[in-house]
Amino acid sequence: METGESTAYGASLAGGSFNFYKFIKQPLTILRLLSWVFAIVVFATITAEGYVNAKDSSQVVCIFNQNDGACNYGVGIGLIAFFASTAFLFADAYLPLMSSAQERKRLVMADLGFSGIWTFLWFVCFCLLANQWVKTTDRNGIPVDAAQAIVVFTFFSFVAWGVITYLALMRFRQGVRELGQGFAESAPDHTSPYQASTFPHDPSPYPATTYPADLYQQPPFMGKPEPTGNSNYQPPSY
Repeated sequence: METGESTAYGASLAGGSFNFYKFIKQPLTILRLLSWVFAIVVFATITAEGYVNAKDSSQVVCIFNQNDGACNYGVGIGLIAFFASTAFLFADAYLPLMSSAQERKRLVMADLGFSGIWTFLWFVCFCLLANQWVKTTDRNGIPVDAAQAIVVFTFFSFVAWGVITYLALMRFRQGVRELGQGFAESAPDHTSPYQASTFPHDPSPYPATTYPADLYQQPPFMGKPEPTGNSNYQPPSY
């Protein structure tokens, strides 16, 4: 949405005050909070209810087809997503305070790259857990609701991180476009040989001096100017 406020990489220019209510209502902030909650549900549910005792054994196995790798993968992806969502929330809040465009660009690029990778990893997690749950034939003693919730929230996480990746890409493109327009508008004009002398930080109370464009541009060779007045006048000799 276009506004009259000057922005750089989707955030207002440095120097303004932080508006918490405006920040919390942004779509990107809402999606980060949702991804943060989804990650908690996934790794916490797997940790609490994702392991059961195997039959005729005291060994604890994963509820997803007794594939411990599937449970470990879900816990790892969920934990990292939880910490990453928290870090990027603070980074989004700090972004308007950054005065350097290059620092903003690096932060947005890091967000874009990480979000794209985690979108793919959440998709892999969803496919893995869904496949292993379908292959789980013996579900006696297994918390079915917990297993289904884990699969569903891995899908929600995949969708949330996918939208975050899209918004990060739009923010990156917007920042590149805004910087390009800024450089184009501030490019100096080299067509005129002399420009007006303006010094915005000159402490002198007098106005800036301007010079006409044709000053010091006389032809290199000029004839002797004709005398004006009476051409027959001769100076007296003494």
